[in-house]
Amino acid sequence: MVVHPTLKRGGADDARDPQARLDEAKGLALAIDLAIVHGEVVPINKPKPSTYLGEGQVERLAQIVEDNGVEVAVMDCAVTPVQQRNLERAWKCKVIDRTGLILEIFGERARTREGMLQVELAHLSYQRSRLVRSWTHLERQRGGFGFLGGPGETQIEIDRRLIGERIAKLKKELEEVKRTRHLHREARRRVPYPIIALVGYTNAGKSTLFNRLTRAEVYAQDQLFATLDPTMRGLVLPSGTKAILSDTVGFVSDLPHELVAAFHATLEEVLEADVIVHVRDAASPDTEAQKADVETVLRVELDLGDEVDEGLLEAMNKIDLLPDEERVELVSQARRSEHMVALSAVTGEGTDALLRRIDELLQRNRVTVELDVPLTDGGLIAWLYRKGDVVSRSDGEEMAHMIVRLDPADAERLRNGKPVRD
Repeated sequence: MVVHPTLKRGGADDARDPQARLDEAKGLALAIDLAIVHGEVVPINKPKPSTYLGEGQVERLAQIVEDNGVEVAVMDCAVTPVQQRNLERAWKCKVIDRTGLILEIFGERARTREGMLQVELAHLSYQRSRLVRSWTHLERQRGGFGFLGGPGETQIEIDRRLIGERIAKLKKELEEVKRTRHLHREARRRVPYPIIALVGYTNAGKSTLFNRLTRAEVYAQDQLFATLDPTMRGLVLPSGTKAILSDTVGFVSDLPHELVAAFHATLEEVLEADVIVHVRDAASPDTEAQKADVETVLRVELDLGDEVDEGLLEAMNKIDLLPDEERVELVSQARRSEHMVALSAVTGEGTDALLRRIDELLQRNRVTVELDVPLTDGGLIAWLYRKGDVVSRSDGEEMAHMIVRLDPADAERLRNGKPVRD
């Protein structure tokens, strides 16, 4: 059973259609192969501290649970350990909230060592606050002889300590991952290819677009969080410039803080990007609300407010699913905007325009360098032609005076006297 509580007088998710939020929650449940027998939007005046939902609603849903043999109830919100325990008692089935559900999906999807570490860290951080539920069968009264608690509290403290130790160990291992990733980035800077990062709401079609652009075979399915681990592939742009395309984990509304913190190492690839492409599901009724969710994570968690304010490159995906009139209107709007491209990752329509736009943005970031090169240094002259745009060149008896536009990294290597003659 999937339940999406919504405030009658509007709340934080006011920009979203409650039915669309319920459908998203169902999608999350389906992503871990749960069979949904009942789903509904439940309007509430305000969350009740004991059960989140009102007493009458809890009783009515208890009957639905019994009639349908429900084994797992998903509350599409954040519930406290007390609310979770009380609902489980009332409904006589397992209850998980939105955070717990997303953690389950991530736990199932993680494939790399890094992904597994991040998921375990997020899961333990979440579980640590809920240990009180695990030991309700043990005595938790005050003990004698000056001790503060009975054996129940002792067991909880032991578990908290064990979890704390495991969290510290995981953080240390993730620091190693971070260091390795940093070394990889340093290696890429030495042979500097610009990095293009795909970000977007989960199921917006990032992996399908990634496959289309790089001819890779990254797992892509019409389901939430189909891709979890970051993937990078080489990409050749229309100008001949070589670049690296990075596919990142999808965002989702109310993304649990534990997950954002755990996946910071993965999301750091976005911080290094020369161009950030925000892949949006143009066919979704909630596309504007999803855009706001993604931009919030970029601003708050990754401190990319300036990049968001300047305007990310928006890839309006899934135009093949739009009605003809809306599709024509969106394509026309995208042609007038330098920050938007309308495309379909499935059919390939518009993907060439996206590559051209990325190329233009990279060219715009180039710096102009003026220098004199000995005519005998054919290797450096060839490197300048290969890596940059030669704006002008005038040859003297011994030196060639050149004005060249280069990527910032290549210009820095030239200043340091370390161009690679590849």
